[in-house]
Amino acid sequence: MTILVTGSAGHLGEALMRSLRAQGVAARGLDIKPSLFTDLVGSITDRAFVRCSLKGVRGVLHTATLHKPHAMTHSRQDFVDANIIGTLVLLEESAAASVEAFVYTSTTSAFGAALKPAPDGPASWITEDVTPVPKNIYGTTKLAAENLCEMFASKGHLAAVVLRTSRFFLEADDDAEIRGTYETANVQANEMLYRRVDIADIVSAHKLALEKAAAMGFRRYIVSATSPFAQSDLALIHRDAPAVIHRLFPDCRALYAARRWSLFPRIDRVYVNNLARAELGWTPRFDFRTVLDSLRAGADFRSALARDVGIKGYHDTVFADGPYPV
Repeated sequence: MTILVTGSAGHLGEALMRSLRAQGVAARGLDIKPSLFTDLVGSITDRAFVRCSLKGVRGVLHTATLHKPHAMTHSRQDFVDANIIGTLVLLEESAAASVEAFVYTSTTSAFGAALKPAPDGPASWITEDVTPVPKNIYGTTKLAAENLCEMFASKGHLAAVVLRTSRFFLEADDDAEIRGTYETANVQANEMLYRRVDIADIVSAHKLALEKAAAMGFRRYIVSATSPFAQSDLALIHRDAPAVIHRLFPDCRALYAARRWSLFPRIDRVYVNNLARAELGWTPRFDFRTVLDSLRAGADFRSALARDVGIKGYHDTVFADGPYPV
């Protein structure tokens, strides 16, 4: 089948287009910006353009979005237009075109305030059963778009799967204190324990969701690297994360010391990918064990696809005090 990939000039959209093309899959890239992976340049809010783009398409991978880093450079109305109205247009036109499967790329940021544990309590155990409490326009609009997908599926108009992805970008952290304390690779290695996923694993999850959506009707999954932590670890990782990590990975101390890296002293949440692994048959290949094995071998712990996509950036403007304003 022909697959339409929205957001094909972005991080994940490009990764999907690279992978699909490499496999000989008929894939059509759509974005508001031209790129080597964009076949159709236009807005997902333009109904006529979307309708034309969907001709002959049987599967949609909808990654186009305004992200959290755009919150200070775009209006709330821009977020509503891109993330909600654009998704609604795509859903309506996909249903009219008899698209068989629709996969929506959402975000763990949709959980919002539900991620924050009590100061003296255990870290949060985040599964699909946790009720989101969005705390910014990004999370609010992504959750609204998820609900649109669910509505279309529940009415029998279109099979849809929502994938809430955790962090996968390669830019420096948006927190100035984190940037000033840890080098970027150290931060992202630490995050593989609880809140990060390699883009190659996100791509594989999207492909599986596309294959299985028609039989599912509607499902929602967390897509994050498999965490080594159990629920019994939650109290201690929120007080003294290195104690748990060194117990689980005795080789971590020496490998980190050799790079002059440090673990985070506390971890506040754990994203749980059990449902995606069980129902999609998803097997993520990159986790904290991969990080340590790569350090031992003197190799990059990121996938080749992550390195190929590289750091694309979110803004044309260069900001003096960070990779983007938040």
